[in-house]
Amino acid sequence: MLLLAMDTATPAVTAALHDGSSVVAESSRVDARRHGELLLPAVDAVLAEAGVKLDAVTGIVVGVGPGPYTGLRVGLVTAATFGSALGVPVHGVCTLDGLAYVCGLDEPFVVATDARRKEVYWARYADPRTRVTDAAVDRPADIAGQVAGMPAVGAGALLYPETFPDARGPEHVSAGALAALAAGKLEAGEDFLDPQPLYLRRPDAQVPKNYKVVTPK
Repeated sequence: MLLLAMDTATPAVTAALHDGSSVVAESSRVDARRHGELLLPAVDAVLAEAGVKLDAVTGIVVGVGPGPYTGLRVGLVTAATFGSALGVPVHGVCTLDGLAYVCGLDEPFVVATDARRKEVYWARYADPRTRVTDAAVDRPADIAGQVAGMPAVGAGALLYPETFPDARGPEHVSAGALAALAAGKLEAGEDFLDPQPLYLRRPDAQVPKNYKVVTPK
């Protein structure tokens, strides 16, 4: 097994290789505006560090979000392209699940990432491998009652201490965490998400409803 994992759903542009036992190479860089520029160099870097070529990869793991439209689609399109070119499966994993997997908590907790617009993407977990709610997007004040008294992980939680007073890192997901989670799911025969974007809301750009008619003179 050699899994190539990637995620662009948060400001972290991250890629990793996992051999079924451990992460053998990983690259992460936080830059919310350069997902498209940084992802392929990150993939090249982990392949070089591991001393393997792309055709050695047996599966692709990709974070499906939730995340902002522009960044999220970079990772998903890249994953789909690699999967098609190599003829290997593409496994979708919720980005929030990757953060939960490495948080180190042994009690119920929340994962929250920054959704911008003064909102967070969030979900509740019973333990690092068990999500008990669907991923959602909300204003922190609107979910205060649902997350009260629970520790919280992620950049979204750190941004809103009034709602998440017990907030901690990691701030962003790592591809190594996604790969390790996926390797465990493959070994256990568990299902994956479809590698489709989990946006949770419409993109900012909209097709104009009414076009201005220009009549030549």
